[in-house]
Amino acid sequence: MKIAKITVNPIFNGQQDRQTKTRSFLDKIHEHTKNSSDMTDTIVVPRTIFKGYLGIMAGTTLATIGSLITPKLPKTGKALSITGLISSLYGTYAFVRPFIIKDATGVEHSKNN
Repeated sequence: MKIAKITVNPIFNGQQDRQTKTRSFLDKIHEHTKNSSDMTDTIVVPRTIFKGYLGIMAGTTLATIGSLITPKLPKTGKALSITGLISSLYGTYAFVRPFIIKDATGVEHSKNN
């Protein structure tokens, strides 16, 4: 009988697998995804549209916090609500500007087929 190699399972031997210690959180997620490109795909978004998303999300959050604390701290709640509304208005402007103003920077003037 010819025995080429005997392997020892590290779990039964009381040793820890060194690879499990060095794996990051994202590596663990990548192992369980069916299509690994789902985790690494990126979408290029113009900077003004990204600023619009941030402005709308921050404004909504500030307005919500302001409305929640208004009964206990009326001046602070009112200031947060107004700041949230201004932030949402700026976010809307930044999001819509490239579509309305055709000469704005970052707007493509010709279609590439």
